[in-house]
Amino acid sequence: MNSFVSVVIPTYNRPYPLAELLESLNRQTYHHFEVIIVNDGGERVDDIIALYPELDVHLIHCRGNVGHVEARNIGVKAAKGELIMLCDDDDLLLPCHMEQMVAEISDVDFVYSDVEIFHYRTENGQRIPTDRFLFAYEYDREAMRKFSTYVPSGSLYRKLIHDHIGYFDPGVHHYWDWDFFLRVSGSFRVKRVATASVLYAFSDAGNNLSRRMDDKRRMYLNRLSEKHGLGNLPMKNFWLLLDEPEVKKRRAESKIVWDGEPIISRLWHLKHHL
Repeated sequence: MNSFVSVVIPTYNRPYPLAELLESLNRQTYHHFEVIIVNDGGERVDDIIALYPELDVHLIHCRGNVGHVEARNIGVKAAKGELIMLCDDDDLLLPCHMEQMVAEISDVDFVYSDVEIFHYRTENGQRIPTDRFLFAYEYDREAMRKFSTYVPSGSLYRKLIHDHIGYFDPGVHHYWDWDFFLRVSGSFRVKRVATASVLYAFSDAGNNLSRRMDDKRRMYLNRLSEKHGLGNLPMKNFWLLLDEPEVKKRRAESKIVWDGEPIISRLWHLKHHL
C-alpha cells in the first residue's frame, strides 16, 4: 500500500477544470504520489499549480501542440512511479479513489474503475452538475472488442507494461485508450473495480470529443479495427451504442460514492474573492 503513483495529465486550455482536478487530487486519502502535467502548447498553467503547494507537481510545457496522445507519452516517460494513473484534465477523482485502486492492483497489473458520467452547465467558470449516469459494465474482453467500456481516467497500471507493449499510439488518435486496453488485456492481468469513484465530464454544450463523428474519426476507427482485427465497427452516437442489447446485458452494479456536489477549486475562490 506504499507504492509510488505517477498521475499523468495532459492539458490544453482548460484552466478551471484542471484546477478542479487538482483540488480532487489534493483531497485524496492516499498521499504517496506525484502529478505530471503535460501542457500541450496551451496557455500557461503555472499559476494554477501554485495554488496547490501541497501537491508534488511536475510541469512539462510543450512548445507546440503535439496532440493529447503524444502528450500522455511524454508524461509517462517522465514518471518516477512504479504505478501510472491516467486522468484527463476535465475529469475528477473522488477522495477514496487512489487508495482503493492501489489496494486493488496488488494481485493484477492493470485496474480500472466504474465511473459516473456527469453533464454540467458552467457558471462563472464553475461546472455545475445537471445530471449523472452510472457507467458500470462487466469486464468481458471479447465483448470489449466490439464496444469498449474502459474509461482511462483514474485507471492504474504498472509502468513496466510499457516495456513490453510500447506506448500509446497517436495513429489511432480518438481510440488510443481502446487500443491500449486491448494490447494490455491481451498480455496482462486486468481487473475492473466495481466502485464509481471517477467523475467523467460530458459537457451539455456538445463539445466533447465523444460526441463528434466525422470522416477522420471513421479513419481512426478503421485503423483500430485493422490493427486488432475487429471487423466493421459501427459509427453510432455514444448513447445509442449504450442501448444496444449486447451492451445493456453487461450492465453491472457498482458502489456509488459521489454526493453529487461540485468540486470547487482554489482558482474559483481566488477569482471570485471568496
